[in-house]
Amino acid sequence: MLRRLNLRDFVIVPELELDFAAGFSVLTGETGAGKSILVDALQLALGSRGDAGVVREGAARAEISAEFDRPAHLNDWLEEAGFEDGGGTLLLRRVIDSQGKSRAWINGSSATVSQLRELADSLLDIHGQHAWQGLTRAPAVRALLDNYAGLDTSALGRAYGAWKQASDNLAAAETRQTDLLRERERLAWQIGEVARLSPGLDEWDALNTEHQRLAHAASLLDAVRGALEALTEAEPSAESQTDGALTLLEKVLDYDARLLPAVEALRGAQAQLQDAGHTLSAYMHGTELEPARMQELDERISAWLTLARRYRRPPAELAHLLSQWQSELQALDAATDLAALNAALSAARGMFEQEAQRVSRERANAAPKLAAAITQAMQQLGMSGGLFEVSLLKQEQPQSFGLESAEFLVAGHAGSTPRPLAKVASGGELSRIALAIAVTTCQQDSGGVGTLIFDEIDAGVGGAVAEIVGRLMKQLGRERQVLAVTHLPQVAACADQHLLVAKAQHAGLTLSTVQAVAGEARVAEIARMLGGERLSSTSLAHAQEMLDLSASPSTKTRSKKAKS
Repeated sequence: MLRRLNLRDFVIVPELELDFAAGFSVLTGETGAGKSILVDALQLALGSRGDAGVVREGAARAEISAEFDRPAHLNDWLEEAGFEDGGGTLLLRRVIDSQGKSRAWINGSSATVSQLRELADSLLDIHGQHAWQGLTRAPAVRALLDNYAGLDTSALGRAYGAWKQASDNLAAAETRQTDLLRERERLAWQIGEVARLSPGLDEWDALNTEHQRLAHAASLLDAVRGALEALTEAEPSAESQTDGALTLLEKVLDYDARLLPAVEALRGAQAQLQDAGHTLSAYMHGTELEPARMQELDERISAWLTLARRYRRPPAELAHLLSQWQSELQALDAATDLAALNAALSAARGMFEQEAQRVSRERANAAPKLAAAITQAMQQLGMSGGLFEVSLLKQEQPQSFGLESAEFLVAGHAGSTPRPLAKVASGGELSRIALAIAVTTCQQDSGGVGTLIFDEIDAGVGGAVAEIVGRLMKQLGRERQVLAVTHLPQVAACADQHLLVAKAQHAGLTLSTVQAVAGEARVAEIARMLGGERLSSTSLAHAQEMLDLSASPSTKTRSKKAKS
């Protein structure tokens, strides 16, 4: 749930730190005081588009920070994205400067606006006063029905994508069959030519190393022979001189122990000279000029260089080029196999149809349940006898979302024929229907977001229905955190927390403030909502009575008696 909202230099708010409670909270105040500004600020903190217009006049930048309880299912996402743990909280911060440039942070680490948007669906659900407009569009209706049914359509989307890809593959193969066959022949010829060389992955370097050794074999043997002679055969040789020096020192070593390191060094040198001699001798006996092998290497290197020049590649890449061509040939073989492509298309379509039928059954099962629940909510909202239907319309062609679209139909009173929601004439009816849908679906979606915001969704509602709206939101607040922007005193009286938004003139500028009200201040605000700025004893008494009734566990019974 939303814990805290901090604003600095945002629109007409110079500075604000606001704590939110669990349950049902309302924001009230005069028109234009800035109630919806707070909703706009939350949307910006969650990645909505912002511009320089949100920066308070005369300020360098606007800052918005929103602190939420961190949902457990976001832990893996935060860890993968490299954000700090936050100790069970989620702190989102957004800064927009006077040039419209934006920066964002999550738990103190730099983030992108798109990452803020990814979090939005897990934290907030906002219902505006024109929410009914979205409910006239088939995708929104279908998404709401699927959500109510707890239906995951991701597998359906993947199956549709696979079917579409298989269809595109077959169409492309049929259209380009001649070109594909010609391309296959070209690749097969190139593969055959390079395959005759059979280049190894690391062979080119090995060939060059061996060729260099054999090309200089005579020089190598001459050098080894000269070194061996200097070590062992010349007069004096290195070995004989070392032996002589060692013999002289060993004779006098007993007279002075300080000569021991020199003696040991000469003994080591003597051993190393002997080892070097053995190695050089073995090299002499094991090395041949190998003219036949030299010719073989010349021929192979020449063939290698010829192919490299022909295909304009470095010689060392020939082995990789052969592997690449072989993979391309396999792909072309698959692309020209029309029978296999037809079989793949048939299998993909079968998988889609199977998944689509499952989704259709679940939608058909959920639609009447959703319709009944919203119909029941309508009765409470002053639309007695009204009827709500969820119509599933068969698509002419299957789509990624399935075999049917969805549409909401409404009859505002008994005896009338349900019509599409967009054709309901009364603005008050539209608001009540949108509210009924919102309350019904939010109650059903027990695994959804922790905070629900109703931004003047009760516009056009009044009288006894307004009291019912307040009770419904209070009831919903027992399960979720609910925040409502409202002009209705009946709704405000039902809140667990009441936040008053006010504006004032300061140094020629209009500024907005928000503070929690309780006691007499809350009574005065309810009275203002009832009767305007001039508070009378009657309006104050009425406001106090409304608060008393909303706080009483027997509110519903007492309200019925008052109406009678």
